[in-house]
Amino acid sequence: MLQAVRNAIRVPDVRNKLLFTFFILVVYQFATHIPVVGVDETALRSVLESQVAGGFVGVLNLLSGGAVSNFSILANGVYPYITASIIFNLLTPVIPGLEALQREPGGQEKLQRYTYYLTIPMAVLQSIGQIAIFSGLGGAAIIPGFGTDVLLTISVVLTMVAGTMFAVWLGELITEQGIGNGISIIIFAGIVATAPLNLANLLQSNPERLGYNLIIFLLIVIISVFAIIYIQEGVRRIPVQYGKRVRGNKQYQMGRGQYIPLKVNPVGMIPLIFAQAIIVFPAVIVSLFNPQPGQLGYEIQQAFGNQQGLLYWGTFFLMTVAFTFFYADVMVGQYRLAETLQRQGGFIPGIRPGKRTEDYIIRTTRRITFVGALFLGIIAVVPGIVDFINQLIFPLEATTTSNNPAMVLSGAGLIIVVGVVIDTLRQLEAQLVMRNYEGFMR
Repeated sequence: MLQAVRNAIRVPDVRNKLLFTFFILVVYQFATHIPVVGVDETALRSVLESQVAGGFVGVLNLLSGGAVSNFSILANGVYPYITASIIFNLLTPVIPGLEALQREPGGQEKLQRYTYYLTIPMAVLQSIGQIAIFSGLGGAAIIPGFGTDVLLTISVVLTMVAGTMFAVWLGELITEQGIGNGISIIIFAGIVATAPLNLANLLQSNPERLGYNLIIFLLIVIISVFAIIYIQEGVRRIPVQYGKRVRGNKQYQMGRGQYIPLKVNPVGMIPLIFAQAIIVFPAVIVSLFNPQPGQLGYEIQQAFGNQQGLLYWGTFFLMTVAFTFFYADVMVGQYRLAETLQRQGGFIPGIRPGKRTEDYIIRTTRRITFVGALFLGIIAVVPGIVDFINQLIFPLEATTTSNNPAMVLSGAGLIIVVGVVIDTLRQLEAQLVMRNYEGFMR
């Protein structure tokens, strides 16, 4: 491993890619500390310290690299771009025009351009909604004059939209001239940058439990990393055979020993982020009306806003599993594996081409996705499991998000970190193998 790292540094091209990636990440982190004009720091602190806003702010902070805590020009992060990408992924199988465009030469580039166009209105909506929700949660306007002062409102929205597009542009620069997927690496860098502060807050929140919290945190990280690698890299190999092709006087047996690799978890952390964003949304909306004890809104706020309790974690688990199945069906359907196999003269042994092959692939995908969905659901509720264990061991002490070892790196955060590291190492390995060096992995 160390020799491979030295080889990567010695190769000028690879070294330049690594330095360029590091430089872009430094630029992004500097930009996360440039605040939006007119932000009221007192109101912002009130929102960040609110337990109801914890889950909502956590999702935004995860995808913005910590920019939400400063309400910087990058407070939207790359979330509008991710939302636009997911919208096109969901609409492509439904709208025949988009499906036909995807098959055309250069169709993917056009869809990517349309995704950029959709990112702009999504960023406008998120900017306005985020400011409105934060103002309601904090009890005071987070940007005084926003909505009444036309010039200030336009300036703030344009600044935040420009910040989103700037973040997306930085990610594209990393993809083109650096190492790895740029958008994923930007999110990864934000998680890694905020992890030390979260760990310090955990250790300082309860000095009497310092050793216990540190041990539980290390156990969670080690076990989760091994489990994530095992599941994320797991595939079901479906054997494929191709008929003989005659060219001139010769026969060729095509594709001997080939297979279709169906991943156990083909959707990554997307269902986890969706479920977390949606499950805290009712509490965020209800909190805007300032419900009082005894009212239904107050019960909803307490159940889904504090990220505690069996109702919250049970709902979170079920939503994560449901989103995983739904998104996996959409993603696998877009590949049109049965159609591609039939066009290339391939078939699955024992399965008739066409509709039978499509049904077999869907059925197999759903079976293995069941394992991936359960895995994502368990990863999602690890903080709840730790909360339950803490209540058994320390029944007189209340567990909050600040002193829960599993909240230093959330489930989505761990999946992103491990996935980005694996993908980046593979790209580095490919760069080294092209230059006759041994790679990282054995």
